Amino acid sequence: MKNSFKLVSANENNLKWSNIISRETPLYSRNNDIRSEFERDFTRVIHSNAYRRLKHKTQVFYSPQNDHICTRIEHVNHVESISYTIAHYLGLNEELTKAIAVSHDLGHSPFGHKGEKILDEICKKDLNSSFWHEKNGLYFVDNIELLEDDEGCKRNLDLTYGVRDGIISHCGEIDENIIRPRDEFINLKEYNYPNQFAPYTWEGCVVKISDKISYIGRDIEDAVSLGILDEHLDKLYDLLGYTSGTINNTVIINTLIYDLCTNSSPEIGLCFSSEALNLMNKIKKFNYEYIYLSDALKPSDEYFSIVINRIYCTLKNAYNGATTFQNLDKLRKFYPNLINGFVDWFSNFSTTGNRQNLKNKVLFDIQNSKDYYFAIILYIAGMTDKFAIDTYNEIIGF
Repeated sequence: MKNSFKLVSANENNLKWSNIISRETPLYSRNNDIRSEFERDFTRVIHSNAYRRLKHKTQVFYSPQNDHICTRIEHVNHVESISYTIAHYLGLNEELTKAIAVSHDLGHSPFGHKGEKILDEICKKDLNSSFWHEKNGLYFVDNIELLEDDEGCKRNLDLTYGVRDGIISHCGEIDENIIRPRDEFINLKEYNYPNQFAPYTWEGCVVKISDKISYIGRDIEDAVSLGILDEHLDKLYDLLGYTSGTINNTVIINTLIYDLCTNSSPEIGLCFSSEALNLMNKIKKFNYEYIYLSDALKPSDEYFSIVINRIYCTLKNAYNGATTFQNLDKLRKFYPNLINGFVDWFSNFSTTGNRQNLKNKVLFDIQNSKDYYFAIILYIAGMTDKFAIDTYNEIIGF
């Protein structure tokens, strides 16, 4: 029902409000700033380099020459549009919803979820930890992404708790139907695996479910366009109840949005009808069987593994405690773009360089090998597909 969630939205009357708008480090203030806390978060995110790089990161299909195949930035835009529509109809805080939506995939690896899987394998082997993009997204906005303040000093994004929580809580891969926010105000660093906790706000719940709505239909549209589903279109038509015509992503999205909005309430939670949930689960099963596990993706997946592992090993093999930068300097004449880029980036987060204009957190100690390996993983995670491939080509070329 329209505006049925207005009384539980993130606003000054909400008992959670002070927690939702809290920041680990207060933002610098401007006398002429008219934005709300969440509007500041939104603009800080879209001005960040991590957000800009999403336009050159794979969503599902690596097809850089095809302008009409979904990239990570288009997916983020879809999630923002869907979540805004739902929040607006239900009477939730649209500003918070939009800020979470544009932030939710920051720090996602190059090459989509295959890149995420490769980095996870490296983390397990060298760091005895896991890499998952929701946790890495929170780490990126908390520690890696930097913006200049009015005095030209680089600072961390320092987003509100409500947005940070929405990022690490957004996993849309789980098949639960009813989603409700948790009551506990937790330290977000307590997350140990995806979907461990529900989001803290209804707005975070909306983004979580919008993420699933977004990719289900769009991935089918791309797969049809690329010819991957040519032999399975009859099954798809039967599943969707089509007799003929074009597979229309907007129809799928609108159907699911309408169903969610008409079946949800604060008393029950955000939920679909049994018919819509059954349809979503069938589509998701179809997508996994005929798209995500398709033989057509295997050659590119194998190539991505070679690219990421070669970059990682090239930088890792240079490590030797205090003399690491001397070793990197020896490699500079062979791999100038890789070495210059990595060293400049690393110096932003360590005490090895000039920190006169750096007001961000110090993260890495060059004497600690685990710090160094983790830094390489973060550096690769921030790359676009093209930058990673160009870096690989520099390594193997002469």
